[in-house]
Amino acid sequence: MSVEFSTVFLITNLLLGVGLAMDAFSVSIANTLNEPGMRKSKMCGVAGTYAFFQFAMPMIGWICVHTVAEKFTAFQKFIPWIALILLLYIGGKMIIECIKERKNSSDENSESGEVSGSVLTFGTLMVQGVATAIDALSVGFTISEYNTLTAVIACLIIAAVTFVICMVGLLIGKKVGEKLSGKAEILGGIILIGIGIEIFVKGVFF
Repeated sequence: MSVEFSTVFLITNLLLGVGLAMDAFSVSIANTLNEPGMRKSKMCGVAGTYAFFQFAMPMIGWICVHTVAEKFTAFQKFIPWIALILLLYIGGKMIIECIKERKNSSDENSESGEVSGSVLTFGTLMVQGVATAIDALSVGFTISEYNTLTAVIACLIIAAVTFVICMVGLLIGKKVGEKLSGKAEILGGIILIGIGIEIFVKGVFF
């Protein structure tokens, strides 16, 4: 079924993008809380990764609706569990590593004026990307009436909104992280765990 491009189409997908990007926004803040020294090029890469997954997941959902709808519907009930497990793992790991570092290291960073924080790895970023975007698979039902081209454009709008929002989140976390120094890692881990619980509760009970 063909869908006409209009102001309503644009506004609808912009708002959809904002809603879907909120989890990635919070994770973005957590990342630069944990790594306040993150370079701008890496920040663009991080935001771009979240934007990619926010594009890919609704598109995969759209494809599933048009091919294996029954199996996709059955898989949906596992989405909150997957997000919860992934974010609990990442957040818990972040907190544990921070506590270990603070026990095993002296106050060298404080004395030298360096900003503490561990580095966000590629593997962790990929897991975060999946965890924050996996619930967007359900958007496949929302955009199921779109033809292929329209669905791609809708997902691109969602991705663009996600990129902008995540860059804002990274900048906020960077500013706050520089002030909080070592304490920011624990706060970042708590944020990730909170997001996992929020996705789970929203997906299972609402």
